[in-house]
Amino acid sequence: MKTVNFTQMKDGTKDEYLILDKYEQEYIDGTADRILNFMKGLTSTLEGYKITRLEHSLQSATRALNDGADEEMIVAALLHDIGDELAPLNHSEYAASVLKPYVSEKTHWIIEKHGEFQMYYYAHHLGKNQNQRDKYKDHKYYQDAVNFCEKWDQASFDPDYESKPLEFFAPIVKKIFARKPYSLIK
Repeated sequence: MKTVNFTQMKDGTKDEYLILDKYEQEYIDGTADRILNFMKGLTSTLEGYKITRLEHSLQSATRALNDGADEEMIVAALLHDIGDELAPLNHSEYAASVLKPYVSEKTHWIIEKHGEFQMYYYAHHLGKNQNQRDKYKDHKYYQDAVNFCEKWDQASFDPDYESKPLEFFAPIVKKIFARKPYSLIK
């Protein structure tokens, strides 16, 4: 692999940046495979849950599939909690950032906000605001986020649920991440 000569970005030449751009595009093209490999590693869980993070993700995506969701939303359901590993305090924003170049504004917003919407189910038990989501009540995707959490996210902690395996979702993930980045964002 050819490398650049510069040690400071300001000293790079056009030819060097063309080389780097080529390598970057190849790396971008491998995003779906890296995500799927990352998902395979979600076999441990936060203490206390009956299932792994991977199983929660598979259940969420399987429920979306069974409800007739489009492929973009199925992938979003699969990946909605990928931020839990590295960004537990803002996992929703993390997952939304990964998806943003490849999904619609609606899907991005739902995933970005799902953590706040999910609080509806537990925050009152911890002395926090159960109705955190109400600040978005007038937003055009509010009900979509409510539905995402109710039908797919909060319901997907069942050790007896038969979810599709990760391999089933791999072609759909690859299809979504093969889209022209940002072409759907408005």
